[in-house]
Order: sequence, then C-alpha cells, then structure tokens
Amino acid sequence: MSPSALGDYREAAATLSPPAVSQFLAAHDWELEARQDHVREVWRLAGPNGNIEGRIMLPLAQDFADFQRRFEDTLVSLGHIHSMDAVELYEGILATRADLFFVRLDQAMLDGTIPFQQAEKTLQALYKMVRAAATTAADPSHSHRGRRPAGVAEFLEDDVRLGHTKRGSFVFTIVTRLGDPSPVLPDQVDPITPFPRRVMETLARGLETAERMTRHWDEQVLEEPGRSGLSAGLVESLEDMAQPVQLRQVDLSFEWAAAEPRPDVGLATIVLDRDVMGELPRVRERLVRQEEPSRRETLVGIVKGLSRDESSDQEVETASVTLAAEVNGKQRSVHLTVSGEDHDWAIAAYRQKLPFTVTGDLTYEKRAWRLVGDIEVDASFLRHHAGLQLLAGDVAQDEGGD
Repeated sequence: MSPSALGDYREAAATLSPPAVSQFLAAHDWELEARQDHVREVWRLAGPNGNIEGRIMLPLAQDFADFQRRFEDTLVSLGHIHSMDAVELYEGILATRADLFFVRLDQAMLDGTIPFQQAEKTLQALYKMVRAAATTAADPSHSHRGRRPAGVAEFLEDDVRLGHTKRGSFVFTIVTRLGDPSPVLPDQVDPITPFPRRVMETLARGLETAERMTRHWDEQVLEEPGRSGLSAGLVESLEDMAQPVQLRQVDLSFEWAAAEPRPDVGLATIVLDRDVMGELPRVRERLVRQEEPSRRETLVGIVKGLSRDESSDQEVETASVTLAAEVNGKQRSVHLTVSGEDHDWAIAAYRQKLPFTVTGDLTYEKRAWRLVGDIEVDASFLRHHAGLQLLAGDVAQDEGGD
C-alpha cells in the first residue's frame, strides 16, 4: 500500500470512533462473534454459502498504548474486504447513522484551493441554508422571523457538523448525526423519524424545488412553500454561495444513512448552473413577499443615494432616496420617495452623513426593499443638530468680533 493511502487510513482512524465502526459492521451484515466490554469486539462476515469472507478484531479501549495502530489495521482490513479506499470507507462508516450533504464548487482552480474569503462566505451560506431547513422542518408555516421553533438551536449546536473536504474541485461535507435509534413502542405502527433526518429531507426537497422553480414556474408551490421545503432564507443562501464570478456551477448531493429508511428525495445530484443562479432572485422575491407582508416600520439609517424625481408633476421638490438601514438584523438598501420639507431634510442628512429617521410601510417588491404609503420623516435629531451648528456659528462670530 502506498504511503499516501496509508496516510488516508491514518487520517480516518484519527477521526472515526469504534462505536461508529460497530454500527457500520452491523448495517453491512457482519455478525458480532465475541465482545469484551470496553476492550474489543470480534466480527465475522459470512458469505452466501456460509463460508467466512472476513473476520476482524475491533479495538474498543482507546487508552491502550497501541490502540491507534490496531484501529488503523482494522480499517485497512475493512477497506480490503469491501473493496473501498480510505475515503470511501470513511464516508460509508459516517453514513451508517449520519446523513451526508456534499456541496461541490465547480470553478477554475490552479492548485485545488479557493480564496479564503469565498470559503468563509460559503460556510456562512451553508449555515443559513441548514438553519432555514431546520426551521421549516420544525414548523412548515413559520415566518423565519423572530424566535425559531424549539429544537432548531439544539440541532444546530449538537447534531450538524462540518466534515472533511473531498477530492474533486472543492467539496464541503456537512454531516448530520441521527443519534441512537428511537425505541419502538408496542402499539406504534410507524417508527419516529429523527429530527436531523427530517431536516435533511426538508433541505433536499427545498433545494430540488428551488432548482425546478427557476426552470418551470409553479404558482401552486408558493401557496404553501413550507410543504416543499422552500423559504426565502434557503434561496438567499444559494444566492450568497453563487456570488463569486469564477464559479461555474454548484453541485449538491446527499448520501443517506443506511440505518434509516431511504427517503424519496435527494436521490440525484442537484445542479445549479449560471442559468439557475440568475433566476434565484425571482424565486426569493416571491417568498419574501409571502413571509414578509407589508408592515408599518420605522427605520434609522444613512442616506446613500439621492436623486431628483423628474416624473413628479408637483410644484414641491421630490426625490428618490436610498437608505442604508437594518432590516431583520441585516443591512439592506431601502428605497423611498420624499418631497417638500422632508426632501430638504434628506439632503441635509445626505450631505452631513447624519442618521435619517423615517416611517412607512415596509415591503419587498421588484427585488428591492421599499418604504411606501404614508411616509413620515422624524427630523427632530436633524433640527437639533442644525440648531447646534447655528449656535456654534453665532459663538464663533461673537469671538471673532471680540
């Protein structure tokens, strides 16, 4: 065996645990022949004719000085018996009681690396994606605003992990641990699906639906988007991931845990190419409008843009304002129209880079946040600041006269 292959097995042994290997063996028709608690297990694999095709010793005592070497030997033997290399065996063992979610970034790379900033933004997008799926799985009708359903925070903290990257472009591996099987009650007809599996099914269904909606619009899906795993947060996470211009496409695939029944989703790779990415904002806008109905809101922000509204036939001055303000905990550009005295205060705030406070009906339309309806500008701070400036000017003039 080559040194690199041995290194792969060594890396797998450093990450895996004996109980995970035991579950893998039990799920692949191995029989437990003998067990010495906290020391070792002996497993055998019977062939179709009753002959023994493999027999291994699995060490359990991790405090033994030679544990790591013996554990590596066990993995090497399993790889040989199952005709798997170290990476395939590692994923197979993980997938026994864990669902695996692979995100492959297809882009030009000279040395198999991606920019650090892109990696950071991709991880943030993946966290947002999984959180959105967990929220929908817990409550399909949840607005994805405010307090999230019970169980979501615990799932994100304990049950979902970032695994090793795979070879082939750049692949992120998300591992969702299913935990121990739920006991089946005497009068129970169907076993209870673990919440982590429900999250992964919701994620797969949402991703498949989002991709399909970009190609074939289905208005009925938007009547109850949660039933299809869709949410604005999920689609927005895909947009965040697709921002780098060098990215050709994103491939999303699932490997389902062998210990649970195989679901009816996530069975094929979901491909998001540039055509799909370009249509995602349209899908997100419709979802946001449904999740974020128009509401009265007071925003405080900085005027980033100000342009005269030439279409207005009124005698008073009217301008279109772009306000950088926080919406649902995230900085957004909000568009509104002001006129008359409010127009003058907007100019003052723009020129002096002062906070601009305005109230209106916050809505999301035409791929942008907007304040519409009865617009009310609170100019008290601007008036106060103008008064201080005037007072400072008077003082300076008096001192100059002296």
